[in-house]
Amino acid sequence: MLSMPVQYEIVHTTVYHYKQPVSFGEHRVMFRPRDGHDLRVLAADLQVSPEAMVRMIQDPHSNSVALVQPLTSSAELKIVCSFTIEHAHTNNLELPLSPSAEVFPFAYSVEERFDLEQYLRPHHDDPGGHLTAWARQFIRTDGLTGTRDLLVRMNQSIRDNFRYAERDEEGTQTPQQTLKLSTGSCRDFALLMIEAARRLGVATRFVSGYLYDPALDGGGADATVGAGATHAWLQAYLPGAGWVPFDPTNNFTGGNQLIRVGVARDPAQAAPIAGSWYGEADDYLGLTVSVVVHRL
Repeated sequence: MLSMPVQYEIVHTTVYHYKQPVSFGEHRVMFRPRDGHDLRVLAADLQVSPEAMVRMIQDPHSNSVALVQPLTSSAELKIVCSFTIEHAHTNNLELPLSPSAEVFPFAYSVEERFDLEQYLRPHHDDPGGHLTAWARQFIRTDGLTGTRDLLVRMNQSIRDNFRYAERDEEGTQTPQQTLKLSTGSCRDFALLMIEAARRLGVATRFVSGYLYDPALDGGGADATVGAGATHAWLQAYLPGAGWVPFDPTNNFTGGNQLIRVGVARDPAQAAPIAGSWYGEADDYLGLTVSVVVHRL
């Protein structure tokens, strides 16, 4: 269901710092929001320093990707992505599911399985069956299990029982590591729920993007976890409702605070920026990232 759209202005700045000038290989930048019936990009801009050659492509998931090749050496690489969007409030959980999918377990049609195969197959091993056991705790033992209710409870359990922690390290924890540590970043929580749902036969995919926090605009709300940086969540495919968003970091299931940029079967395919540089091993000093989202 859709409500009146709101407009957001977003500026995403990433700066890589080095001891001395280094040369750069191609960088893959995923920054442009993913258009749909609920989200429309009104304006977009990409600025790179030092000067760079930029090519816009679509990846296998139809995400917009900028291939950025800096043309000169520098001690700093700065990439600034800015855009204005129109986003309608959505909540696919309010949409009726196909009768065959209302109760868990359910089966996708043959045609759906052909298209969803990459989102149904788990991509991480489950030694000892710990992940499967964790996922199965959300199946009711006192009656029928509603498909929607199962995913809602799983989403809330991660928010309630795991501790959020920003991580500067590249990559994502395995689901087993997140279960063992009971802590992780938004990417770790999304991957945990993705793999758990897949082991129950529910198609899921990873989503990267941005998160609007009304508190940062003086809205008086409590600060939202993950605001001020890139964010990650997941979508589950439910027949009749389509791709339904779940944000286990904040226990969101829709709305207009989640601004999607890229979708993928695995987090490694949806990194906001990835690239290479050439210099001495200790030349790299780190990076700074800033994401500012304002409601217009």
